[in-house]
Amino acid sequence: MEAAAESGRIAVPAGTAKALRMAQGQRVRVVNSEGGQVVDSWAFRASDPTEHLSMAHSRSATYRIFFRVGDVLVTNRFRPVLRIAGDTSPGFHDTLHAACSAESNRYFGAPDPAPNCEDNLRTVLAEQGIHISAVPCPWNLYEHADVDAAGGLHDRPASAAAGDYVELECLMDLILVCSACPSRVGAISGAGRAPRGAEVVVL
Repeated sequence: MEAAAESGRIAVPAGTAKALRMAQGQRVRVVNSEGGQVVDSWAFRASDPTEHLSMAHSRSATYRIFFRVGDVLVTNRFRPVLRIAGDTSPGFHDTLHAACSAESNRYFGAPDPAPNCEDNLRTVLAEQGIHISAVPCPWNLYEHADVDAAGGLHDRPASAAAGDYVELECLMDLILVCSACPSRVGAISGAGRAPRGAEVVVL
């Protein structure tokens, strides 16, 4: 494995993504630096990127759709990959929505071409020499999507304040990818508000 990320702050400008190689035991904070911003996040096993953080498997492991501090999230092979060590936000982090993409933009009538999280992921992984055949469902940090009693899914504006963060402990050597989501579908970052940036802090 290449050298793990050194401690420090990494800016993730609006509509872009960053990939960091993290060592087992390292901690990282994903910071909502301007407030109200969704950050699509993925984790891939460094030695075998076909193993990755899985929302479906983590929902089964925790038996909930909103994960909590102390929860251990797992890969598509049911191995521990991340532990939620802290969360200063209201705690809404969607586990259901796919990443925005050129195809989803066309489907929902959004501008295309436009930046999107799926392309962001493929780009930053390619810079690491990794090419994936399918994009896993991201963990959509700060995205507030409610499920009602009838099973309907409803988007709410992200309620995280400026400076809120989620702190994660890496439970294996991994590649963490965070994309400051540019999507305007569903007004997930607030109606009429332009997407903003985020920050990743390696502790």
